[in-house]
Amino acid sequence: MYREFFGLKEKPFNITSDPNFLFLSRVHKEALAHLVYGIKERKGFLEITGEIGAGKTTLCRALLGQLDRKTKSAFIFNSTLPELQLFQAILEDYGIIVSGRTKVSLLKQLNRFLIEELVHGGNVVLIIDEAQNLSTSILEEIRMLSNLETDKEKLFQIVLVGQPELKNKLNSPALKQLRQRISVRFHITPLESTEAADYINHRLMVAGSEGLIKFDTDAIESIYSYAGGIPRVINMVCDKSMLTAYVMETRNITAPIVERSIKEMEGHYSL
Repeated sequence: MYREFFGLKEKPFNITSDPNFLFLSRVHKEALAHLVYGIKERKGFLEITGEIGAGKTTLCRALLGQLDRKTKSAFIFNSTLPELQLFQAILEDYGIIVSGRTKVSLLKQLNRFLIEELVHGGNVVLIIDEAQNLSTSILEEIRMLSNLETDKEKLFQIVLVGQPELKNKLNSPALKQLRQRISVRFHITPLESTEAADYINHRLMVAGSEGLIKFDTDAIESIYSYAGGIPRVINMVCDKSMLTAYVMETRNITAPIVERSIKEMEGHYSL
């Protein structure tokens, strides 16, 4: 609704995982470097954790854009699927026409696919988002998928992405073998206070801003304080603040506008 008023080609603070808006903070740069390294060097299992809204999914989408043509990838978002449906979803995401509906037949198809990729010099990546929702039994099945390897390298790179609870789950005695196979681990922390202004300005620029929209320093401090450096929450506050500024017919977002927006987000409406 406010896009035309601010002269933007798209909304800058959507909470969807659009890699075009990815802001590479110091931590996100390190996380992406760990992922690229782990996949290119065929390290097998990789673990990426972070709080809700820290940018994990967006980072993984950006990662997919950096993989070469010889790397086949599957990205599973629904980690609550039953076992058979999960394996079926993995096969379908690789573009495999599924035949058979038993676990044995699905795993045979996946193994055949992995071997074919090996013959052609390819690499295979599986990314599972919200992996903290996976049951212990399914995580063990996924561990077994990684058994296909040569004497020198893994043929199947599996990225487990999740909230901090994932780390706790992987530390359970029942998953000791899986935990020992994780070669790359990284935890995405919130943005630092010094990065908040750059983050906001980056998203405005990508959305088409020509510098006419201004978030005051005090406004940015209020946003960061409320959001705790979590990108998704920053987006929510900025979006609400820009809507408030649109109603007030101003392109200057001040601290009072931000504070009013936060109160309305919390359900406290001014008369």
